[in-house]
Amino acid sequence: MKRVVITGTGTINALGHDVPETLDAMREGRCGIGELDFRDVERLAIRIGGQVRGFSAESRFNRQQISLYDRFTQFTLTAAKEAITQSGIEFSGEDAARSGVVLGTAGGGVSTWDDNYRSVYEDGKNRVHPFVVPKLMNNAAASHVSMEYNLKGPSFTVSTACASSNHAMSLAFQMVRSGAAPAMITGGSESMLCFGGVKAWEGLRVMSKDACRPFSANRNGMVQGEGAGIFVFEEYEHAAARGADILCEVIGFAMSSDAADIVMPSKQGAARAMSGALADARIAAEAVGYINAHGTGTAANDKTECAAVADVFGRHADDLMMSSTKSMHGHLIGGTGAVELLACIMALRDGVIAPTIGYEEPDPECALDVVPNEAREAKVDVALSNAFAFGGLNAVLALRRI
Repeated sequence: MKRVVITGTGTINALGHDVPETLDAMREGRCGIGELDFRDVERLAIRIGGQVRGFSAESRFNRQQISLYDRFTQFTLTAAKEAITQSGIEFSGEDAARSGVVLGTAGGGVSTWDDNYRSVYEDGKNRVHPFVVPKLMNNAAASHVSMEYNLKGPSFTVSTACASSNHAMSLAFQMVRSGAAPAMITGGSESMLCFGGVKAWEGLRVMSKDACRPFSANRNGMVQGEGAGIFVFEEYEHAAARGADILCEVIGFAMSSDAADIVMPSKQGAARAMSGALADARIAAEAVGYINAHGTGTAANDKTECAAVADVFGRHADDLMMSSTKSMHGHLIGGTGAVELLACIMALRDGVIAPTIGYEEPDPECALDVVPNEAREAKVDVALSNAFAFGGLNAVLALRRI
């Protein structure tokens, strides 16, 4: 099997419009969550989120492109440009024919749905723009990335709620490792922060009205975010031959299904995904130094994840560092695992562990080292990235310092 490395990273999210801004915010423990600003927000009970501020589509795309790009696609293309530029990879000839795109999203063009439902039902219009369907479809972002960068290999979108990005990146890893593709563009994006998107989530009664406090005893729910995280996954020899700067190595993954409940998480399902990732990477549990937790800030998720970590890692669980960056950028639903992977790369490459901010009260059911409130310097050789989704769908990636 081929070795798989990451040679490019890109992002836009509530913490920053690129990777350096985002990592600086993570190091400083800054919070990107604030008051939401969009039409009819006053009709919502939940009015906070990790909204991307100061983003101008007009400064990045022309009128024709904007007519085709929902906000989640705009975020994807913005992050993809940064990742591919950093990587220095060029797609032509056989590389273009075999390389592709696998992205994750849960909602796809939610903003487009919202705008056009409003136009038809509230404004009484009888026609919508002819590009509504290609703009809102979940595969729009993957398709536009493939067209922009001449990627003619396997290109598609994965939609598994909050695990979408991790599932997408796991599949991209598998393709490169098997030799099916020399490189894959992968990650995920989401933009549900509009009236209809937030109103739907309100109905679940899992949202906080004031802050995201993962693992803190006084946590009271999740906070949504938006944005994208995009990566270049590349076969090691291919990257080395062109002199690429290798950021870290992807060494394993696993997926599992709880097969239990549509919304309540299962300790056993989460534990099987983590154990499977360790087995696939052929490493001992003791090799792991950091876990980027799913850590949503809901009572059920946080205690279940901590219990699963304790089961998988045993005594080593007390020596692990585990943090949730959702406390800073919010929960990007289908795009969240992609932005969180940046924290894993920062831990491996820079020796900086992103904190769990907003932590106020210890919870005996979350009695692990959750790196409360302040970033920490520490040498880490192996990191895990956890994603556990509604529907009981779990995906865990393992990465190693190189």
